[in-house]
Amino acid sequence: MKIVHIITGLSTGGAEMMLYKLLSRIDRDEFDCLVISLTDLGQVADKISSLNIPVYALGMKRGRPHPILLWKLASMLRQASPDLVQTWLYHSDLIGGIAAKMAGSIRTFWSIRQSNIDSDSNKRSTVLTAKACAVLSRWLPEKIICCSHSAMASHLNLGYTEDKMIVIPNGFDLDIFKPDTRATLVVHNELGIESGNLLVGLVARFDPQKDHKNFLDAAALVHKAIPSVHFLLCGEGITELNSQLVDWIENHELSKHIHLLGIRHDIPILVAANDIAVSSSLGEGFPNVVGEAMACAVPCVVTDVGDSALIVGDTGRIVPARNPQALANAMIDLLNSSPEQRHELGKLARERVEENFSLQNIVHQYEAAFRGKVEASVFPNTSGTA
Repeated sequence: MKIVHIITGLSTGGAEMMLYKLLSRIDRDEFDCLVISLTDLGQVADKISSLNIPVYALGMKRGRPHPILLWKLASMLRQASPDLVQTWLYHSDLIGGIAAKMAGSIRTFWSIRQSNIDSDSNKRSTVLTAKACAVLSRWLPEKIICCSHSAMASHLNLGYTEDKMIVIPNGFDLDIFKPDTRATLVVHNELGIESGNLLVGLVARFDPQKDHKNFLDAAALVHKAIPSVHFLLCGEGITELNSQLVDWIENHELSKHIHLLGIRHDIPILVAANDIAVSSSLGEGFPNVVGEAMACAVPCVVTDVGDSALIVGDTGRIVPARNPQALANAMIDLLNSSPEQRHELGKLARERVEENFSLQNIVHQYEAAFRGKVEASVFPNTSGTA
């Protein structure tokens, strides 16, 4: 079966990485894949190319689609003659879905990756595109794959066609994200953190959805309670060149305790070095960073958005979004626990990911959907919540 994957861009992000992980494990004897980016190539494009999968870029300027691009994409699809088009993210759902129709009504699957689509925390073009997709969802896609139950629910409320929607969560490579006894020493030495001091991690690009201000407001409260604690932040835009982020840090007098690492390529060891990991988001679908931390046996504190609570279950702490005091209280609670208690929570977290969200299991679900053999998907064994 030949599949063309169309995605808005290939910089580092949850959808981009899930596409890469899917392609890294999919049965290449059965599925012949190629990838088209509507915009440009990025770091994930290099990773996909390393799998010997063709990657093309159309050069669209972000937020400014052009009719010529639609015709070019349709022409590429006619030439490729795939059995299925799988699109990723709203602009690709819309443009890719129309192009697939123009190219000869090719079977098309859409992908929904987030649950929060309100105008306060999304670009106007994103909201408008999602609403356009809702109207067209009854005609363009054969299936709509949602990464979480909350994402499906929010898009049903927007008007997406219910009988086309299935849920396939993100999967995690347990050979890459795993407990690492070296991690604490390596990362503490790099950052100049004294032995025995606790480390809190937040892996997230700088984006309104990730709500870094919420995290930093909470971090200030945690620092007052535990003065020796340090905070590790990394992701796109998480550098000292980010004046907004630096202002928030300086206003809380946290500069000596916060480490801004930007984009890193050693995420597994950074995550494994944390005593606890945090997701402070105000909107998510299925947050990769939470599952990755759990796979590293790191207990998590997460805001109750998207399917974060379903992922964590009773292996961490779940708090309301946009509530720094609640976030801080949960962080302090875990940090004040004994190392043995955190280790036990981390062990349970790893087991939960192994049982429910292993990458190979999730890839099998995608393969079954591509074959047309999946009508619905549920998370197994996720009944426990905190």
